[in-house]
Amino acid sequence: MDGVLSFLLLFCHLLLLQFPASSLPLCTDLRAPVIQKTPLTFCPYNGKVCCDSAKDLELRKQFLAMNISHSGCASLVKSILCATCDEFAADLFNIDSGPRPVPILCNSSVPATTSFCSTVWTACQNTSILSSPFAPSLQGRAGGAAQNSTSTTLTDLWQSEADFCQAFGGAPGNDSLCFDGKPVSLNTTTGETPVPPKGMCLEKLNDRQYLNMVPHPDGSQRVFLSSQAGKIWLATVPEQGSGDSLGMDESNPFVDLSDEVHLDTSFGMMGMAFHKDFASNGRFFASFNCDKVTSPACSGRCSCNSDVNCDPSKLSSSSNGAQPCRFHSVIGEFSANGTGSDPSMAKNAKPLEVRRIFTMGLPTTAGHGGQILFGPKDGYLYFMMGDGGIKGDPYNFAQNKKSPLGKILRLDIDNMPSPEEISDLGLWGNYSIPQDNPYAGDKASEPEIWALGLRNPWRCSFDSERPSYFLCADVGQDKYEEVDIVTKAGNYGWSLYEGPLLFNLKQPSGGNVSAANSTDLIFPVLGYYHSDVAKNLGSAAISGGYFYRSMTDPCMYGSYLYADLYASAVWAAAETPTGSGNFTTASIPFSCAANSPMECQSVPNSHLAALEYVFSFGEDNRKDVFILASSGVYRIVSPSRCNFTCAKEKVTTVSSPPVTSPSPPVTSPTSHSQKSMEPHKELVLFLLSLLLLGGTML
Repeated sequence: MDGVLSFLLLFCHLLLLQFPASSLPLCTDLRAPVIQKTPLTFCPYNGKVCCDSAKDLELRKQFLAMNISHSGCASLVKSILCATCDEFAADLFNIDSGPRPVPILCNSSVPATTSFCSTVWTACQNTSILSSPFAPSLQGRAGGAAQNSTSTTLTDLWQSEADFCQAFGGAPGNDSLCFDGKPVSLNTTTGETPVPPKGMCLEKLNDRQYLNMVPHPDGSQRVFLSSQAGKIWLATVPEQGSGDSLGMDESNPFVDLSDEVHLDTSFGMMGMAFHKDFASNGRFFASFNCDKVTSPACSGRCSCNSDVNCDPSKLSSSSNGAQPCRFHSVIGEFSANGTGSDPSMAKNAKPLEVRRIFTMGLPTTAGHGGQILFGPKDGYLYFMMGDGGIKGDPYNFAQNKKSPLGKILRLDIDNMPSPEEISDLGLWGNYSIPQDNPYAGDKASEPEIWALGLRNPWRCSFDSERPSYFLCADVGQDKYEEVDIVTKAGNYGWSLYEGPLLFNLKQPSGGNVSAANSTDLIFPVLGYYHSDVAKNLGSAAISGGYFYRSMTDPCMYGSYLYADLYASAVWAAAETPTGSGNFTTASIPFSCAANSPMECQSVPNSHLAALEYVFSFGEDNRKDVFILASSGVYRIVSPSRCNFTCAKEKVTTVSSPPVTSPSPPVTSPTSHSQKSMEPHKELVLFLLSLLLLGGTML
């Protein structure tokens, strides 16, 4: 009953939103809007826009060719054409439903209310429009321009206003924005300002250390957990309130890839991803490091090469004593087929690599990222790659489009290329290039690139309710940690900027952008200074999390969660207003429930749970969020179990010590359970590398 009431509260809250939650400033080509150095002269848009001067001129020519004699109609058509310049054009044109010639016109479902669609019909119904964008498509819907037609009035093309507005207007309940003749402006005055949750209540489900967690693709309450050494376990997540811990056999991993994985301070298995059709095809993927000295299969091009003006022989002094490109970042494909049962029920897989998807030699032993995940809508594999780890990125790998370093790569692993295609395109392995990758046809760029200008992306996620929201945490160097909304061809500034701070004013050698010509840079939506946490240690490293979409904690719903490595702060960020891409954030206290399935200790003189170090976040198929820490695996549970106040939760019991305000930040990490540190000593090495690198994560 409590769950039903919580759901109804959430449903009512969503109905009160003036704009749907799917909106995000995006252009029709999925790129982020940018501020143009030259103002548009035809379309009345300024600030961040989706048109440049060339597009503005093209729209003007298209408008003049329509030869509209009626001034009122002409003004409306001009505004409709120019809507493609709106920063919310992707939603206005509802690109998920296929290409549209005009945006969705606001069409009220109340007959007595005048809609913009009706306004257009009234003004233009008897006016000739050459090559009209309002012509029916061959499918009988809004579709294309009337070509070589003498009947170009709306009454010639459509039987009635109702038919016209059914094709071009926004239907009641539509999840997209609609166009009312003016640039979209999200209302910031209506509705209440989101209130940060009072705190985050945790329960401890496991005392081991893991770097990655992903839900089982079959939708069950099973998850996969992986260690830096290369082992993957299959675990069952217990029901809330059951008192059970994670159901798994530590001695029997799902697969042990440690023979392929090179394990050292900042090396190991960094990511895993399971194909959406894993239940039928058994395909899964691991991102890890290998050593070409000890592994014959570890062979690939060096990322320091002549294409990026880099000479490996000159890297010896900056590669921590290791031979440049001795170590590689790879993605391997594995299979759960052939294990005696269908893949969805497989409890083990063979550690035999089916295919080497990607191989690239690394310039140094740090800063190589490594997370992989599948896009929820496009099914492509996203690969998060760091800048190579040389302090300050002196070779400008992150800005150079001929380098995969400092990028997010997007690969098609379902269509394998021919050897000729691999050679012609200069691919780094066995995958195809998605046709809509931003540089797919650009000979001067790596076709795998989806986004660039990142230093060391550490944990990215897609919002399960709004797939256009792709958020990545990017580890800073000396001063700033950031979270970015990643979009197609987005440039996030490193090493011209560290977060919002100018870092490198010099023209990059071999790069593509300079600080003097950087209007297309996208700055963080969230972040914090190193001085805000761990003041005594002098550095920090961010871990990105998830938009919280579980009703376990209804006051946390819709917040983006992220944390600092030192576990002294966890933040919950709310988008204000919803759909704007603007966030307000607050540090929240986090405590453990007294009835946690496993003993959960607190930091001395504080109610903060003793997480020790936060490595990563996880999410299961119920959308509950987990924290993977050096002291164990924690799940976010109902706030009342820690006596946190949440007006949206119907409290039935209170069982934990009260916490009324955030505790002071912890100035240094303190270990409270040596036992929890012992099972996976490779993560101790990983932790030491983080501290020694001073903000350089992995």
